[in-house]
Amino acid sequence: MSYQIEKIQKPDHPEVVEVWEASVRATHHFLPESDIEYFKPLILDQYLDAVDLRGIKDENNNILAFLGVAEENIEMLFVHPKAFGKGIGRSLMNFAINELNATKVDVNEDNPQAVGFYKHIGFKVVRRSPLDGLGKPYPILHMELG
Repeated sequence: MSYQIEKIQKPDHPEVVEVWEASVRATHHFLPESDIEYFKPLILDQYLDAVDLRGIKDENNNILAFLGVAEENIEMLFVHPKAFGKGIGRSLMNFAINELNATKVDVNEDNPQAVGFYKHIGFKVVRRSPLDGLGKPYPILHMELG
């Protein structure tokens, strides 16, 4: 299936955070509630402004998934659980690779669904960090296309 990918604007950021939270709750079982609450304002107030933000909306103009790319790195890719398994993540990845020249992604080691998804697309682990970018104890796999 083909999806329309569009640039996401600042007024849509609160809805993007809702999609992020739903996706995280469905996939990041290793995150305690306190960390989900910790990350929400960072996503809204800092991280979304730091990336080229693209998304896919449904027929009612609701965001189903979004992608953020900065300097050839996929910084974020989240799909609402109601849209899992429909090829939306793959569509966003193809766009990131082919249109935004993305070749790298960092992924939580404790999210095996995401690790498998990126490996299936062709990414390989090139190194591992025991802590995430904020120094929290969530190991990160650094992956590159190739």
